Formats: sequence, C-alpha cells, structure tokens
Amino acid sequence: MALALGLRQCEALGLRWKYVDLKRGVIRVFWQIKHQRYRHGCRDPHACGARLHRYPCPKDGPKAERTSGRKHVCNKEGQKFCAPDCTKHAPSCPERVGGWTFVKPKGKSKRTIMIPPPLIPLLKLHQEAQQAQRQAAGEQWQDYDLVWCHPDGRPIDAGQDWDEWKELLRLAEVDKDARVHDARHTAATLLIEQGVDISVVQEILGHSQLTTTKRYTHITATLSTEAAARMGRALWE
Repeated sequence: MALALGLRQCEALGLRWKYVDLKRGVIRVFWQIKHQRYRHGCRDPHACGARLHRYPCPKDGPKAERTSGRKHVCNKEGQKFCAPDCTKHAPSCPERVGGWTFVKPKGKSKRTIMIPPPLIPLLKLHQEAQQAQRQAAGEQWQDYDLVWCHPDGRPIDAGQDWDEWKELLRLAEVDKDARVHDARHTAATLLIEQGVDISVVQEILGHSQLTTTKRYTHITATLSTEAAARMGRALWE
C-alpha cells in the first residue's frame, strides 16, 4: 500500500474498510490514526494515582530497622520517585482520555485515490483472512474497522510497523537503510517514471503545494535516457 499509493504511515495504519471500495477500486484517505498521550479525566489526578505513587522510604521507617531477612535498600541508585503533588499515572485512570484516536490529515491531504488493479485481489484475500481472525477472536475482538490491525482488531503501533518494514527490507536484501516514509518517495519516483503528470502525483500524495511534490521526486536515469532518446528522434529521424 505504501509503495503503490504513497500513503503516509499514519494514513495506512488508520485506513478503515468503510473508506475502501473494492468494487470501484477507490480508497478515500480521510483519516489518520495516532496514539494520543493519556490524560486524567477525573477531578483529582493526584488522588486517582495514589496507589501508584513512589516516594523515598523514611530513614527511620520499619523496613530500614528490620534485622532479619534480606536487607532492605530504601533508595536505590537511579530509582525515580514521584513529586509530592504527582498527577501522573493517567493510563490507570478509570476516566482517562487519549489513546488511539482518528484525526483528520493536515492541510489538503484528505483525498480520494484509485487502487492499482493488481492490488484489489490482494486486498480481498486480506479481508477474508481478517474475517477469519475476527471469528477466532470472538468477544476479544476490538472493532476499529481497520484494514491493518492485530489478530484481535487492535491498531498496529507505528514502532512495530517500523520493525516489520525493516525486516521486509532485510528479506528483500535491500542494502539501503530506508525509513517507512521512504516508500512514499519511491511511489512518487515510480509514478514520474511511468510518465504520470506531476500534478496528478501531487493529488495522489495529497500535497497542497506542487513544490512539495517536486522535492519528493528526482530526475532518474530512466527519465534522462528517455529524454535523450526523444531528442534524438526529434532531430535526426
């Protein structure tokens, strides 16, 4: 998907089936998925995280005075403690806000793009496999309607996606230490090499400025050779 459509990582990971029309061969890139940092939703964040607060042991405390058993080291080197008015530990808050959230793309990145025909049957096979995973998960399935997800429906973390991308590069024996985002550069270059107009490439990638699209592409040997051949035909044939 990244190589064929030039999607951003968060656009690909946030793609949902309701925005994929396999009959018409169209994808609507309307949303991204991001993991927002958890925040307390309760009235008293300090009291909410009380059971998780970590403070230095008092020097004259009962643990320090005990004479039997393993010696207790109250304050270990490098150990981190909470501030007296600590309001952290939001992930444990019953009313927490944040986590996985669908957000709109920046600028004019909201777009509708066509799916390359060879990709459609692959997506259909993937959809069938995901349905089997959903049935196997049963009540454990988390319905985000995501095209790409864990076997229980949970979103895929960007870091895990990065690791899987690196493994694919290794298996494909690609020497360049490419980023996930570099697939987007590759998609732009491949489109240009196929003779696709730069303005169409701009629309596919979702750039608001044409100058941004030009930075994603470069003059390749293929284009230079073709340009020289055309000039030769124009002048000598």
